[in-house]
Amino acid sequence: MLVILVVLGLLVYLAVVVAVVFGVFNDYFLLLLAAPLIIYLVRGMTYAKPRVNGVQMTPTQFPEGYAMVADAARRYGLEYVPDAYVVLGNGTINAYASGHGFRRFVVVYSDLFEIGGAARDPDALRFIIGHEVGHVAAGHVSYWRQLAATVGMAIPVVGSALSRAQEYTADNYGYFNQPSGSPGAIGVLAAGKYMLRMVDFDAFADRATHEHGFFTWATNLVASHPVLTWRAAALRNRSSAGRMFFRPREVVRGAGSGNATRVAPPPPPPHQVPTVDDRQLPTGW
Repeated sequence: MLVILVVLGLLVYLAVVVAVVFGVFNDYFLLLLAAPLIIYLVRGMTYAKPRVNGVQMTPTQFPEGYAMVADAARRYGLEYVPDAYVVLGNGTINAYASGHGFRRFVVVYSDLFEIGGAARDPDALRFIIGHEVGHVAAGHVSYWRQLAATVGMAIPVVGSALSRAQEYTADNYGYFNQPSGSPGAIGVLAAGKYMLRMVDFDAFADRATHEHGFFTWATNLVASHPVLTWRAAALRNRSSAGRMFFRPREVVRGAGSGNATRVAPPPPPPHQVPTVDDRQLPTGW
């Protein structure tokens, strides 16, 4: 998907340059030509906001979160620990990774730490932080990558497909970092920070196979993240890649390709022998 979008972006960019050379101007062309500067400025502002408003994770501030970030960076072979910040969530469940210059950083909304306590699911928080550090490790936050994919990301369907692919990749990192955190991570995304343990992970992932139709397909097609049921199915079935465009056709359970097992579809209901209601019997029976 990245190669497709980069090629499309280069073709569009060259077409715009040629048009400008021949005297064809409009606001979109000028905006596109200014993209390198605009992306640089946006990345700089994105990095500045948590630095001046957030709490930096350190061994003395949010030490559990800092340890999770450092451990994920070590597991992924990074040469340094990305900066990590906590910002006010105000009820929002979110986290993201980005970069500016040679710096890479992770931002976690404060509400996510409410799933990290011992009374809830610290493994889910470790998975989520591993997911975000995974974006860094996979190169998703590189300036040159973002610049190269700028035009393509604006193309409907194609741009969202690359975004979904990146999320599946980051999920792979999160799974590698904390496999047991997968159910809790899906639970908090589906039901929130207080109800995540009420989500049956297998039942939720099974619906990726059972829920079908044009509108369920179209919902995933235009989404920046894989729909949650498909995402859960991909985290549970480690024998194949996450589904990009079409739902899984069969239920596959297990952890790791060696343990994945296909689940037979439920048998049809037994044949019911019709019975006769005594009140409907003819007179004389």
